[in-house]
Amino acid sequence: MATCPECDADVEIDPADVDLGDETSCPECGQTLVISNTDPIELDFAADDDEDEDEEEEEDELDGDEDDLEEEDEDEDGADWEEE
Repeated sequence: MATCPECDADVEIDPADVDLGDETSCPECGQTLVISNTDPIELDFAADDDEDEDEEEEEDELDGDEDDLEEEDEDEDGADWEEE
């Protein structure tokens, strides 16, 4: 049995089925936890996945901006311009 560092709830962990670095979640508060010690079993907060998702979103936005710039360049070349 281990204790959630967020809400102090008991988290049932089978020592035979876990390794250092394995992730689990607290049944009470839902916090994602990582096994930080195996003897005795201790839990710590898992790395925040939101940061990874934010980085991926920023990369996607940057890729999208490059596409927009290419489209603007095509328009500036006068391909669709009408001269009077």
